[in-house]
Amino acid sequence: MSFIDSRTVFLLTGMMGGLMALILLSIRRSYPSSIKGLSEWSYSLVLLFLAGLLSAVRLQLPAVVGIGLTNIMIWSALYLGYYGSQRFFCIKPKPLPWVSLVFGVWLASMWFTVVDPNYVVRLRMSNMLMLLLFGVHAHLIYQNRLNSSAKVMAFSVLLLISGIQIMRFVTTFTMPPVISNMDTSLPQQIFILGFAFSILLISISMILMATDKLRTELELLATRDSLTNALTRRSMNDSIEQELQRCKRNQRQMALLVMDLDHFKAVNDSHGHQAGDQVLMRFVNNVNKLLRQVDQLGRFGGEEFVALLPETSLQDAQLVAERIRAIAGAKFGDSAPACTVSIGIAINSQPNDTVDTLLARADAAMYRAKANGRNRVEIG
Repeated sequence: MSFIDSRTVFLLTGMMGGLMALILLSIRRSYPSSIKGLSEWSYSLVLLFLAGLLSAVRLQLPAVVGIGLTNIMIWSALYLGYYGSQRFFCIKPKPLPWVSLVFGVWLASMWFTVVDPNYVVRLRMSNMLMLLLFGVHAHLIYQNRLNSSAKVMAFSVLLLISGIQIMRFVTTFTMPPVISNMDTSLPQQIFILGFAFSILLISISMILMATDKLRTELELLATRDSLTNALTRRSMNDSIEQELQRCKRNQRQMALLVMDLDHFKAVNDSHGHQAGDQVLMRFVNNVNKLLRQVDQLGRFGGEEFVALLPETSLQDAQLVAERIRAIAGAKFGDSAPACTVSIGIAINSQPNDTVDTLLARADAAMYRAKANGRNRVEIG
């Protein structure tokens, strides 16, 4: 007994896909270009929208259009969604094998539509192709850590629809054969409804994943210097404060290095600001290679940087500072000029130390290094 008209489900699925496509297209226009994959997700839903419209009137259309065109649009939409997720997670897609597979299954499907009509065989081929597409899509999201509710939602829905495809395939062997997608049997309509709601939930999870990524990028912009990717002054001050409080609780020692590139204004004046930017980026990149994972590097403005070294004695801090000084003055093969650095060191040696007092001691030591000839390390 039929409890819902299949054509209505197809039409509603297409309409939901079209609405979600409009939302994603709107998001794509307002989100930064660094968030990739939104266009492919949008076009995937547009294809599902068109396929839903065709499915609703497929009985009034020639089989080549009503069946052949609808099927390849659905399969292409599912692959395009997977393609978009690959781009979203910064994975380079390899479309040729998938395009070949989809086209090959479509040719076989058309054989069993026009030459030797057999709906059950077409259904099994379609189930296996969709199971593969949903399965690799779920695996892709799982590989990129289920660290947000949006990813968990997308993974769960893709896993569920994969299970539905398996059940649908199995029922073609265990239940009376169906003759078309418009079949009114209860299992057939459950499968159709499951697909429809899965597309809606996957669309919602895509929007949520894009929103999560935007929030992450905004947080990164708020905590990272846009040129060098070092921590901003505010973020660095917060990190120093947290580490200082931890040291006070556990009677630990930490070190601060205040570093200022020597004669940096002359670099800008002689070589231009672009060369100056290269010097800054190279300095941060080289210093990060010397620091441990727990250490942090921040840019306090212009050519001044601060390094936070947790669990570090004065002697160890001096060794790190000398390594930084040596690598800063080294010659490199790029076009940016070499630029030496003056470094001041301070450790939390006094019970009433604050972020300001530590930075003041390290800053004063750095200025002594400047006064004593630059390209040297002083202790505050």
